[in-house]
Amino acid sequence: MTLTTSRPARSVPEDGTMTLRVTSIVKSGRDIRTFTFADGARGSGCADGVPLPGFVPGSHLVVQAGPYTNAYSLVSDGTAPTEYSISVLRVADGAGGSRWMHSRLQVGDEIRVWLPRSAFPPIARATKHLLIAGGIGVTPILSHLRAARRWHRDTQVLYTFRPENAAHVDEVTTLTDGRAELYTVRADFVTRLAEVLTTQPLGTHLYVCGPGGLIDHVVDSAKAAGWPESRIHFERFGIDALDAGDPFQVHLTGSEITLDVPSGTSMLEAIEAAGVAVPNRCRQGVCGECRIPVTAGTPIHRDLYLSAEEKNAGDAVMPCVSRAADGCTLEIPL
Repeated sequence: MTLTTSRPARSVPEDGTMTLRVTSIVKSGRDIRTFTFADGARGSGCADGVPLPGFVPGSHLVVQAGPYTNAYSLVSDGTAPTEYSISVLRVADGAGGSRWMHSRLQVGDEIRVWLPRSAFPPIARATKHLLIAGGIGVTPILSHLRAARRWHRDTQVLYTFRPENAAHVDEVTTLTDGRAELYTVRADFVTRLAEVLTTQPLGTHLYVCGPGGLIDHVVDSAKAAGWPESRIHFERFGIDALDAGDPFQVHLTGSEITLDVPSGTSMLEAIEAAGVAVPNRCRQGVCGECRIPVTAGTPIHRDLYLSAEEKNAGDAVMPCVSRAADGCTLEIPL
């Protein structure tokens, strides 16, 4: 008889980072690569590998991609994982992180990541989960489907994509037992969406991820069909998905400076322009490095780092992406 013992999960440093090793790179579309990471000390994605911290569906992984720091949704299973997988769309005119991942990262390389964080979880009390994905936005939807299958949750999936970048279609089909509705013609998707939004049972929650235009259309259509905002959930990718925002003021109480933050300028940029240094890394609201306290005023949180409880507390803000409520001056002890 062979005796087996479970391996303890790897320890994580106080800064919340881990060094993982690339164990697999798979071409998932013309411009999409799926990267799988396992414990850096072993370089093994096998079932007997060192366990990694688990995560809830819809979580993202912050990756140090050379000089860039980006967040990518996890597509792998978050229950007792021994590996993490992300799918990365190469964006030609982006900040450079996706290009670095595609061109520089190789199997066997080590890479620094932060602990998975959740910003787009499924609602446990929902009677049904309506999942809408557009393009690379299928990535968080995929982890939702893995959990839904495990817990026998009622789901319906609409996935629209370009044929040349049909990421994870086979997995989506398998996880839904062939019931996923797949669209490569936008007009067909729009027509079906209008039908689906008006035929859901009471208690259904809607989740959508994809390009900004698709998210806006789905959310606007749902509201027009009578969906309450509490049952509509969406996730946008990157700072480029954020609008320019309204102008506001921030008062640096330690420096006795009041700054105007124009539309299209981040609070972090305004503070730096005034000669006040703020530690920062990603400038996209995902790493948490630039977190600063708020002593007065109401922030509009647009980051993917703070938890819902932390955002509700209103005593901290990520100045790289977040702003202030209308007519409000934020007071920051800098």
